[in-house]
Amino acid sequence: MALTLEQLNQATPDAALAMLDGLYEHSPWIAQAALAQRPFASLAELKHAMVRVLAQAPVDAQLALIRAHPELAGKAMVANTLTAESTSEQNRAGLTQCTPEEFAQIQQLNADYNARFGFPFILAVRGPRGLGLPKQEIIATFARRLNHHPDFEREEALRNIHRIAEIRLNDKFGYEPVLGNDVWDWQERLAQHSDEGFAEKGQLTVTYLTDAHRACAQRISHWMRDSGFDEVEIDAVGNVVGRYRPAQEGGKYLLTGSHYDTVRNGGKYDGRLGIFVPMACVRELHRAGKRLPFGIEVVAFAEEEGQRYKATFLGSGALIGHFNPQWLDQADAAGITMREAMQHAGLCIDDIPKIQRDASQYLGFIEVHIEQGPVLTELDIPLGIVTSINGSSRFVCEMQGMASHAGTTPMDRRRDAACGVAELMLYAEQRAAQDGDSVATVGMLEVPSGSINVVPGLCKFSIDMRAPTDPQRDALVRDVMGQLEAIAQKRGLRYRAEQTMQAAAAPSAPAWQQRWEKAVAAQGVPLFRMPSGAGHDAMKLHEIMPQAMLFVRGINSGISHNPLESSTADDMQLAIDSFSHVLQQLENETV
Repeated sequence: MALTLEQLNQATPDAALAMLDGLYEHSPWIAQAALAQRPFASLAELKHAMVRVLAQAPVDAQLALIRAHPELAGKAMVANTLTAESTSEQNRAGLTQCTPEEFAQIQQLNADYNARFGFPFILAVRGPRGLGLPKQEIIATFARRLNHHPDFEREEALRNIHRIAEIRLNDKFGYEPVLGNDVWDWQERLAQHSDEGFAEKGQLTVTYLTDAHRACAQRISHWMRDSGFDEVEIDAVGNVVGRYRPAQEGGKYLLTGSHYDTVRNGGKYDGRLGIFVPMACVRELHRAGKRLPFGIEVVAFAEEEGQRYKATFLGSGALIGHFNPQWLDQADAAGITMREAMQHAGLCIDDIPKIQRDASQYLGFIEVHIEQGPVLTELDIPLGIVTSINGSSRFVCEMQGMASHAGTTPMDRRRDAACGVAELMLYAEQRAAQDGDSVATVGMLEVPSGSINVVPGLCKFSIDMRAPTDPQRDALVRDVMGQLEAIAQKRGLRYRAEQTMQAAAAPSAPAWQQRWEKAVAAQGVPLFRMPSGAGHDAMKLHEIMPQAMLFVRGINSGISHNPLESSTADDMQLAIDSFSHVLQQLENETV
């Protein structure tokens, strides 16, 4: 019989500890310390209480916990001495049915891993959906993590231990993240569509108006209809738009959504999570036969990444009247213009101006998005409140010096262009760090026609600078570009710098940020406020209406734009519950 939080909260200390037995392998002290914080309002609150206990524990205690775990497919499994929980988990992942070759490979990985780190490899083998990871994914993860820094890998082991405990806790309480599972499944099914040339390699790439892109639009539109949206259409730029009408005709709409295109060889959750979370909420409203005082409009934006054409935020930009007709003449790598691609897809170019939204008809815009970074996962916090989407400024530059012989040119006679750029890179790193939440990146660096025995006479580079506010960004740009001038003068170099992009910061509207904060607090997880370093569709809608975003923790160090991008069904469920809570708040405010 499943436990209840009420039973746990009311039990004696010993009885409560017995209820949580087995969550952390041979380490009841974690649950014991967390239980001192009773009563718990939610499982999420209990989970995070245990996270805090372990985070505050000495490193020796953390290592003891890691070493209390058995090796995957190791001696304890062969000897049948695993705990019941570990036996079930390894069995679900198929590790108890390894071929001799797989078993030998895992044994070698176990030996190499222990030799490098001094503790066993820990992986939540039931995975982000709780169903069990494929053996080959387990082996690939094992091999990949062998390259980690020891301190980082210790933290990664602890994160996996918390995930194991989370799944075990769900089992004890008979809890299943039903809607989180549905959202996770939608994303997995949508990822079956990938562009030609990438699908054959098992890579996910969906660029604007390709066959895979159009297949995604059709599938999303069908799911929207099945979920109970009253109106579903694919608009003039390929956005998939679903509208769930308000209780009374003439009511305003809440606008939400994200993009369904991807970068090349990208992840399954970037953008798409923000489509399916509100879709799940609408489906539940429809199933309950409930209407709200306001409507809900979910837009799956057709283009955000700028991969096929140089037209980033095309989908959301069209909604605010920012579609540039000159884009239509751009050609992709195959020579197909955007105009031709749109005509082939059956889109009506003449109707693009008609899809511009009247902001007075909307309450505002909210977006759910995977974090795309390591902050939440390193803090073991499932949700983050976005305070602002960073403003950014990008430059493409070159430093010009004099190429000369590497052996005959004395160090004090050199005009080394690459050294000048290297000095600038270090300055940009240090200057951005002074602000705490500013960032500066030299992402492209090239010495054209460079040679091992030639002092570089030319160095080409890019620099990307971002900050949560425009004044903070502008100060960073001013200092870095000023330093570029100073370095060039000091070293006898010349430079050229071309600004290629400038995007304004998009601070969250205070009232909407507060709604997200109330929603997250209601789930029993801590509030964590953070800027978004990446750009999002919300940046465009910010230009005509209030906006605020919610971040969802990613796993695998929060990596994004990468096949390893992922999140758990449990965290997705928390995002859905938070979105539903925002809807409730708005309903109460408009009654």
